[in-house]
Amino acid sequence: MRRLLLLVVLLAAAAGCTSPPEPAPSPGPTGPRWQPRPGTPWQWQLSGRLDLTVDAPVYDVDGHTTTAAQVTALHDEGRKVICYLSTGAWEDFRPDAARFPTEILGRGNGWKGERWLDIRRTDVLEPLMAARIDMCRAKGFDAVEPDNMDGYRNTTGFPLTAADQLRYNRLIARLAHDRGLSVGLKNDLDQIPELVKDFDFAVNEQCAEYEECAKLTPFVAAGKAVFHVEYELPTARFCAQARELKLSSMLKRYALGVWRQEC
Repeated sequence: MRRLLLLVVLLAAAAGCTSPPEPAPSPGPTGPRWQPRPGTPWQWQLSGRLDLTVDAPVYDVDGHTTTAAQVTALHDEGRKVICYLSTGAWEDFRPDAARFPTEILGRGNGWKGERWLDIRRTDVLEPLMAARIDMCRAKGFDAVEPDNMDGYRNTTGFPLTAADQLRYNRLIARLAHDRGLSVGLKNDLDQIPELVKDFDFAVNEQCAEYEECAKLTPFVAAGKAVFHVEYELPTARFCAQARELKLSSMLKRYALGVWRQEC
C-alpha cells in the first residue's frame, strides 16, 4: 500500500512539471443563434499559421486544427468564428478518418486525400457528423461551414439524387441548430430556393466567374449574409456587382492562407 501511495505521489509530481494544459473549452453558444447580415466582411483561412490580427468581424477557420484558445482569442477581439468541416467528402488526414467505413467512400473529389461520401448512408454519417459538430461547439465556435454539400452534381461513384442532397443538407443544418450553432450552405446554388430557410448564411466560391451570383439573392432577401470569394478574377471584375448584390466578397488564393483582397 505504501509503495502504491508513493507511486501516486511521484506521478502527481511529474505531472506538475509538464507544460500547463490548454484552457478548458468554451461551453459553446447559449443565447440566440448568430445571424450574420448581408455585407458583413470576413476572413477565410484554412492553411498556414492562423493570423488572428486580420481586420474582419468574421473568421472562417478549420474546425480540426483551430484550438479552443484561438477561438477564445478571436472572441475577445469581438469576432465571430465559423468552424469549417468537410461533411460531404472524406479526408484521409483527419483524426477521425479511420471511423469512416470504406463502403461509403466514393471517387476522389479533385483534392489530394479526399473522396466523396455516400450521403444516402445517414445511418453511418449522422453520428460521425454529430461528433464533429460537437467538437465545434466544445471549442466555442459560433457557426459551422459544412463543405462539399453538392455531391449530387458531381461524379461521386454513387447514384446521388437532388432529393438525397436535400435530405442530407437538412440533416447537417439540424445537427448544427440542435447545438445552438448557425450553419451556412456551401455552394449548391440550384437548391437555394428549397434550402434558404434551413440555413443561416451562404458560402460561395466563384459565382462571378461562372455568372451565377444572382442565384444567391434569396439569402440576401432573407437578411442572411453571403460570404463569397473569387480566385481567378481581379476585384475590378466582380466587386461592383458584389456590392450591388450585398455580397460579402473578396479575392483569395486557392490555398486559402492569410492573404485576402476585400471588395
